[in-house]
Amino acid sequence: MSSTVYLIPSVLDEMAINTIPLYIVAALKDCQVIFAENERTARRFLKSICKEIVIDDFEWFTIHKAEEEQKNSLRQKIKEHKNIAIISEAGCPGIADPGQILIELAQQMNIKVKPLVGPSSILLALMASGMNGQQFEFVGYLPIDNGERIKVIKELETLSQKKRSTIIFIETPYRNNQLIETLLRTCKLTTKICIAAELTGTNEFVKTKTVSDWKNEKNDFHKKPVIFLLLAV
Repeated sequence: MSSTVYLIPSVLDEMAINTIPLYIVAALKDCQVIFAENERTARRFLKSICKEIVIDDFEWFTIHKAEEEQKNSLRQKIKEHKNIAIISEAGCPGIADPGQILIELAQQMNIKVKPLVGPSSILLALMASGMNGQQFEFVGYLPIDNGERIKVIKELETLSQKKRSTIIFIETPYRNNQLIETLLRTCKLTTKICIAAELTGTNEFVKTKTVSDWKNEKNDFHKKPVIFLLLAV
């Protein structure tokens, strides 16, 4: 029997266990090995979705920056014909997630990769934004340097207007408010910005407004998980 690599989605909010389909438990029970971005939170997540799972029965590996070491571990477990689960810190493995390099290797080795349904903050934000869901692009983090950031925001706004495309990006939570200030100073008044915060949580917030309207708002997104979307019109 050859290995199967299961891509296990995890919760965006620790209390939102209902966002994880029941068949995730069956997939986990079929695995012998887990690669997790954060072993501690992954263990807590497994216990929260199924108390029957014996966490120490799995072989655990942490997804980290030593890429060759990770790849060698995955190769070895595939040679041993083990079924493997890849678990992101939040959301779906491979989407804005370091587990992507392991998935790439599994594909190169012609191993079956099984993506499983679960919450993706990027898609949930796009769904709720009312922005163009036919043409969109996720660009990850914007530059930290303020001058570079302003330059990139202007370039993305121009691209969005030209293609009528939704641009999706993220920021480190403690810099959210600074990014919002930069967006409101840099973008045209008619450009639409969606702020999607704490998705699936009890304090979920998703609003789409023009830059002009956002300037009249007073919100604090400091240290909150946020997805940003931009559409220039």
